Amino acid sequence: MPQNPYQHGRTLIVAFEGWNDAGDAASGAVRRLRELLDLDVIHEADPEVYIDYQFSRPVVSSDDDGTRRIIWPGITMFGPIDPLALPIVDDGATPRVLGENADNLYLLLGTEPSRSWKTFAAEIVETALAHDIEFVILLGALLADVPHSRPISVFGTSASREVRRAFGVERSTYEGPTGIVGVLGEALERAGVPTMSVWASVPHYVHNAPSPKATLALIDRLEEVLDVVIPRGELTDEAAAWESGIDALADDDDEMAGYIQGLEQARDAVESPEASGEAIAQEFERYLRRGDGRGEPGVAGEEPRKP
Repeated sequence: MPQNPYQHGRTLIVAFEGWNDAGDAASGAVRRLRELLDLDVIHEADPEVYIDYQFSRPVVSSDDDGTRRIIWPGITMFGPIDPLALPIVDDGATPRVLGENADNLYLLLGTEPSRSWKTFAAEIVETALAHDIEFVILLGALLADVPHSRPISVFGTSASREVRRAFGVERSTYEGPTGIVGVLGEALERAGVPTMSVWASVPHYVHNAPSPKATLALIDRLEEVLDVVIPRGELTDEAAAWESGIDALADDDDEMAGYIQGLEQARDAVESPEASGEAIAQEFERYLRRGDGRGEPGVAGEEPRKP
């Protein structure tokens, strides 16, 4: 079989905290990659230009010696460490991303900008082109009417015909409000850099807590797209604990338990090989036509509202 050209070049993986990041799933996936890859900072966007500190406030923290310092929200791009720079010590015990393309992975992580989105997108596109980025994966997570007890739904879309053909994904038909991921995706495509959006659906009834199960689902999908092996670390246990915790809450709340059971039945009906289109539509009509847009998928980051 011919090689997938998008699995053998410089790839930038993007996630923003905030509106595009239900359950901290997308940012959690990129943070996990940051822990597993040997990367250095190659660009930092000026937070004074793009971030409203009244909306995304800095955090006061203390060092081990008790020194207090302020941690400011920001947006950082990371790239592979130059092999001619200081040598990397590999003791064999620290987990690493494995695969032929592991050394070609770049990351962009930070807080969703509050202002000047066009300028910000142009700055990131310029930086990506300067580093010869050939492909960009835009991660996101949305709140949806899905049960926590079933596998997390992950879907991919792309505006690029070649990317759709390479990965078997669709072009999204979503129309509505978008976030910085959508703006950046369009800017990259206009500059000739192909993109793919990968989104996880997070149960809306647990939107206040991080969702390691959704983070794990995004990492599973990234592993397939990138053709690499990504160590899961403690994520598997954390995802199981997350699910068990929600089960315990539902055991003490009959209304919540009944609602979840309905979502499970709807999900199982869709996945059943015997399910007809009419049966699927009837089963999901109650849950996916709420009028608040939570169940709409996104394209290049165009996603429903995150409360």
